[in-house]
Amino acid sequence: MAAPRAKKRFGQHWLNDEQILNHIVASANVSKGDRILEIGPGTGLLTRRMVPYAKRVVAVEIDRKLCQKLRNEFQATDHFYLIEGDYLDLNLPEQFVAQCTNENKNEPEWLPLNKVVANIPYYITGPILENMLGRISQPNPQPFESITLLVQKEVGDRICAKPGTKAFGALSVRVQYLADCEIVCPVPAKAFSPAPKVDSAVVKLMPRALEAPATNPKRMETLVKVGFATKRKMLRNNLKSLMERDHLTTILEELKINPQARPEDLGVDQWIALSNRI
Repeated sequence: MAAPRAKKRFGQHWLNDEQILNHIVASANVSKGDRILEIGPGTGLLTRRMVPYAKRVVAVEIDRKLCQKLRNEFQATDHFYLIEGDYLDLNLPEQFVAQCTNENKNEPEWLPLNKVVANIPYYITGPILENMLGRISQPNPQPFESITLLVQKEVGDRICAKPGTKAFGALSVRVQYLADCEIVCPVPAKAFSPAPKVDSAVVKLMPRALEAPATNPKRMETLVKVGFATKRKMLRNNLKSLMERDHLTTILEELKINPQARPEDLGVDQWIALSNRI
């Protein structure tokens, strides 16, 4: 049977490369104790590979026609739960219980989900990451054990970038403050139908708390935002709206940071140290 026509307004592209689909599930290490959140299951290609191994799969799909297709296919699977709607607008626990009650599902109690495995719409990658991880100033109080996502390659490179590289930016600092990050594998555009205009990558995030977090996370959040406002400028020039430049130069020297450093030259630990010192 031919795949449903992808809808541009939902950012739909069907990943149909068997090897990559299997690699995603393997890298997420889906096992019998896992309660998986899948955003945008689409035609169910990834879902089919997770349902046999997970304790529970909760899928959120915004496309009504795809929801009907998924319900028909998985109606006999007791541990698969489909929620129709926009993930960013939903209160998952409330929606889950209400939907289970309406469908007369057994044991409709909400159990916190411990892993995310998803091919997300690229145009809402930022809001989804913030929803799952939280912010520097307000981390997710119930973090996932792991988050395995298919994202635009450029975004994946930025998330996992090392200090001193062109890709390292504010997104890198914000995500790496909250999680360990790695690129699992590249995904060429030809692996999708229809093919997107860009290549993609699978990233895996492992949320964790830092042993020595910023003493004032809100201050650090502001510092990172302002510090990366213009990447090509030296950091001391970007931050002149927050403090006198000579004073900042003194602080940088005390922290053994080159006073001529640009924002991408500082790793997460150095951003924390700078935030704590200011």
